[in-house]
Amino acid sequence: MNKNESSAVRSRKRTAKPLLGKKESTMEEKKLPFTGREKIRFNVPPFTGREYEYVRQAVENQKICGDGEFTKKASHWFEEKTGTAKCLMTTSCTHATELAAILADIKPGDEIIMPSYTFVSTANAFVLRGGVPVFVDIRPDTMNIDEKQIEAAITEKTKAIVPVHYAGVACEMDTIMDIAKRHNLLVIEDAAQGVMASYKGKALGSIGDYGCYSFHETKNYSMGEGGAIVINDPELIERAEIIREKGTNRNKFFRGEIDKYTWVDYGSSYLPSELNCAYLYPQLKDAEMINNDRLTSWNYYKDGLKELEKDGCITLQYVPEYSEHNAHMFYIKAKNLEERTMLIEYLKSKGIQAIFHYIPLHTSPAGMRFGRFFGEDKYTTSESEKLVRLPMYYGLTRKEQDEVINAIKEFYKN
Repeated sequence: MNKNESSAVRSRKRTAKPLLGKKESTMEEKKLPFTGREKIRFNVPPFTGREYEYVRQAVENQKICGDGEFTKKASHWFEEKTGTAKCLMTTSCTHATELAAILADIKPGDEIIMPSYTFVSTANAFVLRGGVPVFVDIRPDTMNIDEKQIEAAITEKTKAIVPVHYAGVACEMDTIMDIAKRHNLLVIEDAAQGVMASYKGKALGSIGDYGCYSFHETKNYSMGEGGAIVINDPELIERAEIIREKGTNRNKFFRGEIDKYTWVDYGSSYLPSELNCAYLYPQLKDAEMINNDRLTSWNYYKDGLKELEKDGCITLQYVPEYSEHNAHMFYIKAKNLEERTMLIEYLKSKGIQAIFHYIPLHTSPAGMRFGRFFGEDKYTTSESEKLVRLPMYYGLTRKEQDEVINAIKEFYKN
């Protein structure tokens, strides 16, 4: 950085923080530009300081359209981290899931079992192929799909199961994989929030047939908009490359395997800009540091709010023993929708931006049109109406967290 850089840029610099003994940040206090009220933002995109350097290198390499040096480095990072056969970077997790739906050969009328408590892209990717989302209830403890409800929802039309690892906390994958194996179903993991998280030591996204990740600006590692798909079966790699490259065998041409490339299958433009991957790659290099920083913040929230849970005021986020999470978010649950609304408004009055999350898909106009809910909605709607997401990002300071914790305590005291 030079002396002419703006204070806004300087305020986003990050330094390594220890996992234990919560850091005191050297960053200037951050201000929200969009409301004039919030002084503690819900999210600040991750930034290590080397992003400018790497983007400049990409420009100087005169290869910015994709699959350049940084795209390859990011892909290799995921292959090594997850142990999968291939990682392909994409323009979004939405497109990664669409690519998985094409590889899964989803046809009109095929049913795909998934939770209703998820982002619209989880269902949209299959609806675009004519698939029918079959929503089942969630577990109230993790907000993940209830693995005990899946088997009863299977019909002769069922093609795949899509577990969503909410908040970077793993679904009960042993049970899900066993069901899939016995019924000859594919498993497509929505691990949009799951980078650096695992289930019994296995990276989220690497357990099923396909895994899909997001690098949206709200994620732990970001390139603004972006995603990735990881594939376990080596025999599917070539077709995945073709679909991702607009249905052409262009990748084989660039590897020197053929003397010209042509249109060989249907596909789309799922290839991200090299500039995006150059922005992401320094964060992947510092993934452990970023992860530890977020886990420290997560643990500080938990320690600071545990008395309120003990007093029966709130419910804290739960992580099962089989899951090693990545502190993608820290949420609490109020008693009901009315209390949650009042809590969010109270925090807003204190300059703190806290938010709720998904509206269950089966209650939405498109969800009712394209899909159906199987069984009883015992927890999906009621639990979603209680959930409040607190500010959580790399570089969140102890001072900021104390303000959040104290404001929540004041709300319940009053």
